[in-house]
Amino acid sequence: MQKEKDILKWFNGEISSEEIQQLYPNEDFETLQKIGFYSKHLQAPKLDKHKALQAFKHKQTKKTPKVIPLQIKTFLRVAAVLIVFLTASYFIFFNNTKSFSTAVAQTETLQLPDDSEVILNAQSNISFNKKTWKDHRTLNLDGEAFFKVKKGQKFTVQTSVGFVQVLGTQFNVKARDNFFEVTCYEGSVSVTQNSNKTVLTPGKTFRVVNGTIVNVEDLNSNAPSWLLKESSFNNVPLWQVINELQVQYDIVITAKNIDVSVPFTGSFTHTNKNIALQAVTIPLKLSYKINGKNVELYNYEAE
Repeated sequence: MQKEKDILKWFNGEISSEEIQQLYPNEDFETLQKIGFYSKHLQAPKLDKHKALQAFKHKQTKKTPKVIPLQIKTFLRVAAVLIVFLTASYFIFFNNTKSFSTAVAQTETLQLPDDSEVILNAQSNISFNKKTWKDHRTLNLDGEAFFKVKKGQKFTVQTSVGFVQVLGTQFNVKARDNFFEVTCYEGSVSVTQNSNKTVLTPGKTFRVVNGTIVNVEDLNSNAPSWLLKESSFNNVPLWQVINELQVQYDIVITAKNIDVSVPFTGSFTHTNKNIALQAVTIPLKLSYKINGKNVELYNYEAE
């Protein structure tokens, strides 16, 4: 796994402590540092320098192949086994990262250690460190989730695009490919994306599409529509609507000679594939063909 490789690189000094903490902020670095300390202080067996020099000259005279002394070979084997054992022990006994994922068309409600609630939308993942949660309420999100946060220490949601911080409130975060959106439903939410920091109040939304911040009209809702098995969109590019259709239904959609950047405002149900496709295609004067799990969208006026 990549995480284990990166941590071994850190042990060997190939990655700095700052870099490894940025890559894996939820890891228990106090335990990792202890493992690294003991592995670095392994002692090689003492060798007789005079005998080693004579042996080296003798081998050079005979031009024989270089042979690693048996003691060094033994030490290297023991050191390698010990490092592997220490690293494996960390991931078996000391790795406190908890993660939860959902599949296509699946949602899941989770209780965090502080009794905050998270509802994961389809094809989404969250992870956090349960050991440090009391002092640092931080989790990673890939996908979409609705949060009901208990008041207390600062609560942070980290994504690949930006992060969200609150003390206690209700909000929705969507972080999918080239699309990042945060909507506040209660209290206030601080959103940081690159150097941009925005504070949202109820009904306000912060959205980034393909790296560009997009203005969004205020909402009149108490919760995201997907909690009621419906996806709603307000001036969202068609490609994002297509992606969401694929997340909610086990299908692959292709668009034939269609500009997928056109904006779409509307909604589709999560309970009927045909009705959902019609809800998206009819307003845009499009049609579709279904072939098993493959769906093709096309412009029927061009047919």
